[in-house]
Formats: sequence, structure tokens, C-alpha cells
Amino acid sequence: MPKTTPPPDRPTVTFSSGRTSLDGIAFAPPSDAVTPPDLRILHFNDVYHIDPSSAEPVGGIARFTTAIKQYRDPERYRGQPDVLTFFSGDAFNPSLESAITKGEHMVPVLNSFGTDCACIGNHDLDFGVKQFEHLSAKCRFPWLLANVLDPALGDNVPLGHAKHTHMITASNGLKVGLIGLGEREWLDTINSLPPDIIYRSATATARHFAPILREQGADIVICITHMREPNDFKLARNTTGLVDIILGGHDHFYAHSVIDGVHVLRSGTDFKQLSYIEARRKPGHPPGWGCWDFDILRRDIYSSVPPDPAATRLAKRLTTKLHQKLRRPVGWTATPLDARFTTVRARESSAGNFVCDVMRHCHGAEVAIMASGTIRGDQVYPPGVIRLRDITLCFPFEDPVVIIRVPGSALRAALENGVSAYPALEGRFPQVSGIEFEFDPSRPPGDRVTYVNVGDEPLDPDRKYVVATRGYMARGKDGYDSLLVESAGGTIEEIIKEEHGILISAMLRQYFMALRTVGQWKNLSENWIRIAREAVTSIDPVRLTPSPRPDEGNTDAANGTSVAEGPTHSLWRDWIVKRRGIGVRPPDGDEDTESDLDDLDSDDRDTGDEVAAIDLELLLMRKFFHRWAAKVGVRAQTGDPLRDCDYSVDWTRVIAPVVEGRIKIVGS
Repeated sequence: MPKTTPPPDRPTVTFSSGRTSLDGIAFAPPSDAVTPPDLRILHFNDVYHIDPSSAEPVGGIARFTTAIKQYRDPERYRGQPDVLTFFSGDAFNPSLESAITKGEHMVPVLNSFGTDCACIGNHDLDFGVKQFEHLSAKCRFPWLLANVLDPALGDNVPLGHAKHTHMITASNGLKVGLIGLGEREWLDTINSLPPDIIYRSATATARHFAPILREQGADIVICITHMREPNDFKLARNTTGLVDIILGGHDHFYAHSVIDGVHVLRSGTDFKQLSYIEARRKPGHPPGWGCWDFDILRRDIYSSVPPDPAATRLAKRLTTKLHQKLRRPVGWTATPLDARFTTVRARESSAGNFVCDVMRHCHGAEVAIMASGTIRGDQVYPPGVIRLRDITLCFPFEDPVVIIRVPGSALRAALENGVSAYPALEGRFPQVSGIEFEFDPSRPPGDRVTYVNVGDEPLDPDRKYVVATRGYMARGKDGYDSLLVESAGGTIEEIIKEEHGILISAMLRQYFMALRTVGQWKNLSENWIRIAREAVTSIDPVRLTPSPRPDEGNTDAANGTSVAEGPTHSLWRDWIVKRRGIGVRPPDGDEDTESDLDDLDSDDRDTGDEVAAIDLELLLMRKFFHRWAAKVGVRAQTGDPLRDCDYSVDWTRVIAPVVEGRIKIVGS
């Protein structure tokens, strides 16, 4: 296969005011005919993985740093104001590294970019407000969140001791007023918030602080937000005449719009995109709102961008200790696992089916339901090896799987909540196991689910079902109020609480480990049948009646068949393949020892006495069969009555999940 040439390292035009040569912005000092900018700004949002990905644009902090430094180049931008760098939240989680460092690894990264100001994102609080305060204190820039207040900290104090606003004086003396804003919806996604949090309307908050910043001398007012695009649009419509530009986050895509004269920009995700903005005063326009022209370039971080040496060393230092362990294969998939946000947050996915199946079968639940925001891989995992890194990256959250007993009516309400925001790519969209349901997005939220089947039967609203879900959802997060457990102030019975639960990432690792263990015994049945044919057995292990030796060729008087090939052998084979255990005490410990042979008289072994040989062979068979039975967790006693399919094992080590119609969308 020919090597694919990466795309050229060339920015693309997002918006042009017509007042400058955009090529000049990207690559060279402006010509004499081009008015130098009054402000230069870099913007990025929602960054998680410090290493590059495998697909273009690859991102990664090393190449991202190179791009940032190019816009700080004193030669290229001689005589122009220094660039200001703004970040719109979500850095401290979720990622593989944050699962180990609780977000601390991102502090030197953000500092190294020369970040001037940031807005708090919901995932910056995943490890608790105290941890955020610890991390933000190490940052060389302020964090803003004007409209979420914590009364426990004092009157009108933002959550996490953040600031309401911030004023920056640019290198040319212009004053930049900044307001940090979050949306109400993401408060429901945070695992642990202080009690009595006060949320104030983002629009009302901006309308309050923008005039204050103007009075304090701000030449331009910028909102740095962590809100979905529709909420930024609403903010823009309601702040015309007050706010000049909104730099948003929370969505993982690149987009720009002008809403009633207000620019709204979001700059991609995961160090894969960067926005470069030049702002110029309009000639003859009085100071204040509307006096700015903006030119915006999008910079995609392709593999053609050379990595910065210092940032490369920083990334290596932060990740070296993890890489060796994380590269180890834990399993294999025969089909692609689609974990893209655009898939899991909008429809049934193979990755969602697989994980929900594991959750359900691990605890023997009837149903599993998981908010798709749990799945953070945002990629298609191709057929082949699954590494530990893949699991921990895709499932970084720290709340465990819980088991709850849920009335059918509450389960239906949970599904209604999950599809209530469709087609918005919300993390509440459900992935399920043990359920088949259909919904109609043309109907109003709360009345979209048209039918639900659990197993092969219609959902019974009065029956209680055993449900596996995340602890996060059992605390009513992401709108799952109908699953709120008793310990969190709800009515749902808890069977396995959070303190006794297991993380999804750990559950998947155990599942693949079990497959590997079972895979080592994939020829077990054939092996034991061969041993049965060759063994010199004087006592049938199931009937406990004398059995002739196979080589004697005796026949059963009733039917004339060979005993070795007739009913006795069939029962022996069934006992080997299907038996739940054997009435022999297991050896102490897992290590091979010679102690089991010590009871046999050495003279008997040396002389080849036939009885001793038979005893030795049976002892070895019992010992190793019992060890296998103990490893796979099967238990019974010799002589228990056998039933059809008492015990069966899928011997494959490879998974092959598919989309099978669990979630149907009317009109899709």
C-alpha cells in the first residue's frame, strides 16, 4: 500500500473581513497596503489526549505547540501586538493520563502554551471542586465562571474560587474584557458538586458584566464560554450591542457563525484544531460595540507540522511510565467497534452493544443502560487487537457500574430522557442491552418512545427489573432522575452500590482476561475425550460401576455394542464436557507440586504395577480437571444428576459485536 502523504500545513479561511491578505496573516508580515491588526488572538477548547492520534489531523501537544509558537514569532509579526491565548474549558479529564494524575499533567501543558485566560469546563470538575482548586492554583492564568456560584465560599463567589471577569491589557495598551460562562445542562453531568449551587442565566450574567467592563475601560468584550452551540447562539442574540465575540467550547467540532452581529466561534477539539484571529478597528467607527472587524483562520494540526522539541520532551516525560503497560494487547475484535461521538450519541453502536452486554452479563442483570457520554474514544476501532490503552482511553470515568431494581415505568422514563434531546449529540443518549425500543423524534420530548421490549416481552410498567447502569446515572445525572437511588434521595432500590461496584474499564479488562484464560483451554473437550479413550479405567466415573478396559473389546449383552464405544463411553464424554465439578478436594494453591504423588508408593510406581498406574492416571486427571473447573468457576459434586447443556463455554478469544436493531428510530 503506498504511503499516504499528509495534508499540507496550510491554514484555511474561516471568516474574512476583506481588510487583509489572508495569506499574509498565515505566512508573512503584512504588506504596506495591509493595516496591521489591533489585536491578535489564539483560541482552543476541549483538549484531552497529549499524544497524537492515528488519523489526520493528528493533533498532540508537540505539534500544537509548534503551531502556537509560529504565531508568536517576533520576526514574522514584527511591530504587531503580542498574541493573546484563550481556552474554553475541558482539559483535566477525561483522558488516560488523567485517570492516573487526576488532571495534574495538564497544568504544565496549558502553562507552556502561554494561556492568558480560561473558562471552566464541566470535565475540569470531574475529580471534585477541591482538586480543581488545587490544579487552578498552579496555573499561570485565571479561570472564569461568572454564572455558577457557590454560597459556601461567600456571597457571590463563583464555583471553585473562579473569577467572574478578567481584564487584560494587550502589549499595545488596548484593554480586553473577558467574561466566563457555563450552561445549566452540564451541571447535571458533574459527579460531585457542593450543595446549594446557584446557577444564573448566562444571558443575564453577560448583560450585567459587559457594561461594567466597558466602564472599566474595555475596548473589546469577549465571552469565553463552555456551552453547546445553540446556547451560544442564544447568548449572541441576547447580547447584541454588548459582546463583540463569543469563544465557545463543550462541542467537539469546529464552527463559526455571525449571529445578529456577534461572532460565535468554537475551535475543534483535542489539540487537532486552533483558531487564529486578527481584530481591527473599523475606520471612523466610534469606540464601543460594533467597532471591530475580525479575520479568522482555522489551523488543523496535521502530521506535516513538525513537533516542538521541548513539548516532545514534556509529552514523553508525562507518558513514558504508562506506555509500556498500556500497549499490551488485552483482546481482539473481529468486527469494527464504532465509538465515534456522532454514532454513539445518535444511534445504536457496536461498541455500545458490546459494553452494555458485558455490564449486563457480568452481574446477571436483565437490562443494562448506559449514557453514551460514557464512551470517549471518538473513533472506530478496526478489527484486530484491542489494547489496554484503548479501554482506558475510551472509558476513563471513575464511577463504577451499579445494580438497581427499577420499575418498568421508571425504566421507560429513563429511555425517554435518553432520547429527549435527539438529534443533538448529547451524552444522555442511551446504549442498551436486554432492551429493544423504538422512538419517534417528531414527537415532543417525554413522549417519544413508542414501544419497549425487555427480552422477548413488552415492558411491564408495574414489574421491577434488575438493571445494570453507571453510578453516575443512578445519581440522577444527565437527566436520569427516574433512576435516582435511595442513598441519593430517590426511590430506586440499590442491589450493588457504588462502593461495591466495579469500573467499566476494569470490567472490560477482566472480561478479556477471562477470554484469554478460557482460550488456553479451547481444545479442552477434545483433549479429555482423547484421555478417556486412552485411559485404563476400572470404574466408570459417572455410573460408578465396573467398566471393562477398552482394549478388551467386550460388548454389551443388550445391544451388542462395544462398551468402549457405547453408552458407558458416551456418559464418560458427557461427564468430561458438561460436568460442573468433581468430588475431589482441590489442591492447596495454584502452583504445581509433587505432593499429590507422594501418597503413591514408589515401589508400586517403579514396578509398573497396573493398579498403581490406574490410580496415578486417575489422580492426575482429577487434579488437572479440578484445577480447570476452579479457574472457570464451576462447582458441583460427583453423582449430581446431569441436565442438557449443564455447562457450555464459548471457546473463542475474539469478540464480534454488531448492530442488531436494539434501538429503532421512526423514519430513519
